Amino acid sequence: MSEARTSRGVPGVLGVVASAAGGLESLRTGLVEPALARGWRVAVTLTPTAGRWLRAGGELDRLETLTGLPVRDHSRLPSDPRPHPPVACYVAAPATANTVAKLALGIADNQALTQLTEALGTPGLPVIVFPHINAAHARHPAWPTHLTNLRQAGVHLIQGPDVWPLHEPQAAPPKRELPWAEILRAVDDATR
Repeated sequence: MSEARTSRGVPGVLGVVASAAGGLESLRTGLVEPALARGWRVAVTLTPTAGRWLRAGGELDRLETLTGLPVRDHSRLPSDPRPHPPVACYVAAPATANTVAKLALGIADNQALTQLTEALGTPGLPVIVFPHINAAHARHPAWPTHLTNLRQAGVHLIQGPDVWPLHEPQAAPPKRELPWAEILRAVDDATR
């Protein structure tokens, strides 16, 4: 039995971590609602900028109402209780080039990266990352090393021309949908 499932074989808590990138506005409908429909309890953590984006549009409140948990976008005080239960699987989507690079280097300078960095050091805890990047990011000389580091840590990367074709900066089709179905399939596969 996978450690990501409860003793009755049903999903546990899915930790969703998101960065400020295009498509973030569809996090609720593309990932959170389908995960809840699959039986997951969902705990959302955002980078500080992603938190500002979703708060400004009222989406942060919608996520909290839907999940029944606070959406985190900053660290708690040591005296504060933990706002989320233990997570059985993490999904970082969308993950900006900045988030991916910091995660690959072990830099945990915000709550979202702290959770992901700890997850990489936790045996048996699946981590799925969708790098929301463009062709210029992929050509950076450090990018292949970042991806290698994450793969060596056991991260399942959602990428490739069939999933997320790379375009030059400012040249991607408008309103391009994030590969939510592929991300959800990766969650299913990682937690069987």
